Amino acid sequence: MSLVFAGVCSHGPGITARSERAAPESKLKIDAAYARMREAIRAARPDALLVVSAEHFANFFMNNMPSFAVGMADYYDGPIEDPEWLRIPRRRVPGAKALARELLATMMQDVDVAFCEEWKFDHGMMVPLHLLLPDNDLPVIPVNINCQAAPLPPLARVHALGQAIRKACDASDKRIAVLGTGGISHWPCTPDSGRINADWDREFLARWARNERSALLDYTDADTYRDGGQGGFEIRTYIAVAAAAAECQGEIWCYEPVPAFACGCTVAAMSMA
Repeated sequence: MSLVFAGVCSHGPGITARSERAAPESKLKIDAAYARMREAIRAARPDALLVVSAEHFANFFMNNMPSFAVGMADYYDGPIEDPEWLRIPRRRVPGAKALARELLATMMQDVDVAFCEEWKFDHGMMVPLHLLLPDNDLPVIPVNINCQAAPLPPLARVHALGQAIRKACDASDKRIAVLGTGGISHWPCTPDSGRINADWDREFLARWARNERSALLDYTDADTYRDGGQGGFEIRTYIAVAAAAAECQGEIWCYEPVPAFACGCTVAAMSMA
């Protein structure tokens, strides 16, 4: 099996930019969970890390907003934000152009996917990469899901994207790790920034861990907006990873609501045994 790791984590910029504002016990749990995931990815010995994220109008805007996009570049620069604010030094992340093209060719048999040979990483990519790949020594293939602007891709199509990713991994002779990054509930850039609906988050994570397709797809955008904010639309990245590991169940390694980070910090992985 070419899919050797599947997990999800938060990418809130506050995790690095305001790390000292978390309660000490919460920060210890969050740091330990990211360290555990860092070691798990390393132990899986992947040839590349495919990161499913939601970017924040850094590369895609209303004049060009694909539902799904895959990066096919030799490298990616980031963060696009001020590195002193984000507290992540700018770096050149290695890509895997030939492998990305190979995976994309298989994925396109089942879903329509745009591709990009230029891509600047924002915090949605750089926070997880900074915490999980500090040595910058593993090629990355970025996948973006539009979680920003209506019309958003339906959850069933997001699930189909995850299935297509798995099919592409299985068809490859490379070892591939898949990581989804995003919310869950958060209200960025609004007067409610810092609000977290922990009950809603925990219910979603329970569904994710059970990996029941019907339960994961039983959300409407109206319900998500009401209960999880506009940032809650990023559940799509988690759903894609669940679909890629469809026969597996997950374990929540950490969930810590941190208002100073404006999100509940999540680290979770699917059992690939």
